Amino acid sequence: MVKIFLLSVALISSLLAQQPKEINSDDPLIQKVKSLIAPATFAKDRAYIDIIFSPRSDYYNSQGRVDSVKVIQTLKDNGILNLFFKTPREIKISFKTEGVPLFFVKIMSDSLRNLGYYRYVTKESSYNDSKFTWKISLISEYAADPLILSQELRKSNCEIIDVVRENESDWLYLIDMKDAKLDVSTLEDSEEFRLKRSLYSYWLDVSKVDKIEISSSHRNDWYPYIAYYDKSLKLLRVIKIDKKRSNITLNMRENTHYIKISDIYSLKNIKDDLVLKPTAKKVQAPL
Repeated sequence: MVKIFLLSVALISSLLAQQPKEINSDDPLIQKVKSLIAPATFAKDRAYIDIIFSPRSDYYNSQGRVDSVKVIQTLKDNGILNLFFKTPREIKISFKTEGVPLFFVKIMSDSLRNLGYYRYVTKESSYNDSKFTWKISLISEYAADPLILSQELRKSNCEIIDVVRENESDWLYLIDMKDAKLDVSTLEDSEEFRLKRSLYSYWLDVSKVDKIEISSSHRNDWYPYIAYYDKSLKLLRVIKIDKKRSNITLNMRENTHYIKISDIYSLKNIKDDLVLKPTAKKVQAPL
């Protein structure tokens, strides 16, 4: 009997040791969870929340900050956070970052478009002490999914630092863009590249080439518009040719990093591919 009793005690102790410890209410992780869901939902699911967020160390990044995107994903996966609405409503999203405003808006606009958000309105923008804020609104049946947006922004070397749910339909994103780049094709020396018909201007990374020959078929009525930008998307120069062209040679200057290719009048003029042939590799300046 003594042996059976001791075994029972040992088994119960083992089971208790395996139970996740309740997360302290003052812990930044639990504070983040509370900020993302309704108080009634938090109270109802508190015990469950303690379980799904164990071990809690998994929800902190290498800098010791709470990984907001991972927290939101866990809440979604476990049915605690619903990003869908019963009917379409106005959603307001604010983005804050430190960097060049034009560069950031270009990256965010491309990312939103890739996620299917085409019709949004800029409500406000401000730039103070190197901090840029861009606020937009749109009508949607669901709030922007932070995980999907995070994956899209990573293509441009941007990272979501924090996500704040201001109310049921308004969200704030803090974004790190210190290593930002455009998610566009990079031209390589001597490698032919074709630009397919598009409703949008063509953006390319030309940091590795010094000269590009562009050929346009006889079916095109291309009136070239070429804009040159540096690494931070500062406009360097613009070429406009008000004459139909079948070929053109572009010379990159030392600090040209991106180019935008379009048409003076309409991209509908470009019916066939534009064929690009880089003919010279950019010589890197000695350190």
